Amino acid sequence: MTRRRHDLESLLEVAVRVYTERGFDGTSMGDLAAAAGLSKSSLYHHVESKEQLLRLALDRAVEPLFAVIEEPESVAGRAIDRLEHVVRREVEVLVDRLPYVTLLLRVRGNSETERWALDRRREFDHVVAALVAQAAVEGDVRADVDPGLVSRLLFGMVNSLVEWYDPKASSALDASALADAVVFQAFDGLRSPG
Repeated sequence: MTRRRHDLESLLEVAVRVYTERGFDGTSMGDLAAAAGLSKSSLYHHVESKEQLLRLALDRAVEPLFAVIEEPESVAGRAIDRLEHVVRREVEVLVDRLPYVTLLLRVRGNSETERWALDRRREFDHVVAALVAQAAVEGDVRADVDPGLVSRLLFGMVNSLVEWYDPKASSALDASALADAVVFQAFDGLRSPG
């Protein structure tokens, strides 16, 4: 077997692919080494454990998703506009980091790192629910909607993109057009009439 040279980024790409296909629990360091074309000892030269690789990979999804809620458009202005910005930007991040976000959405909480990722996802849901609640107070969202439910439904729609969106398909929308489509579908039904 020919051994390839790898850096951490290329190892993360391999790990994300293997974890997504087999699941974290179903993947061994030997599986990762084989998929990377390395010996296990060479893999251990780069990382301490499969858990460390998982954490690094999940960071590639979680950090940019959370960075969105700190952008100026996410923290100032009417809540409905901030919410729309967050949804639009999350779609764009998802497209940009598709393999990493796909992995994030596949974790089940079976390890410390997976539990950390699930906690971060719940934290994000709370931020979005607070935006929905504020938009209702401001009269821009129907008052009869449950903010937590709206948050889960909005991001259920966004997160479903990992199941069917293929950026390599000839008919694939670019990230901006895809975000426009999601925002249109979500907000035309969410806004309070007149």
